[in-house]
Amino acid sequence: MASEAYNVIPSRILWAGPLAILASVAAVLCVRVAAVAILHPAERFQPLHWAPPIIDTVILVSGAVLVFGFVSTLAANPIRTFRTIAASVLLLSFIPDVLIAINRPLGGGWPEALALMAMHLAAWSVTVTILIRLTAVKTEPSDTSS
Repeated sequence: MASEAYNVIPSRILWAGPLAILASVAAVLCVRVAAVAILHPAERFQPLHWAPPIIDTVILVSGAVLVFGFVSTLAANPIRTFRTIAASVLLLSFIPDVLIAINRPLGGGWPEALALMAMHLAAWSVTVTILIRLTAVKTEPSDTSS
């Protein structure tokens, strides 16, 4: 029995990429609004102001779109490879947040760090879902037993 395989249609990345960026920014800002309303972080805690989450999300999700495009042209199983890379990068993105919680710079602690982690998780889930669902198509398994 052959396993399901997927191909990425590169031309779809041209519109799914910008959509992933915009949707990720929207998701991150929703989490940010909720976090600020609940936590009331110190004014000097810059990561929960408006600009840093927007700028960081646009830059990092743009990078993810580029990586997805690169992986889709080179990997034998581009979807699995991209999911692995994306999950690894998500875990690495938590390191600065943990450092914020431990070192408490600018008044941030665990609540603020967890809010930032939730923002990372929102961007990651939206980006991975949009890129994969809107660009990948299932391919028919080739039967080489004949």
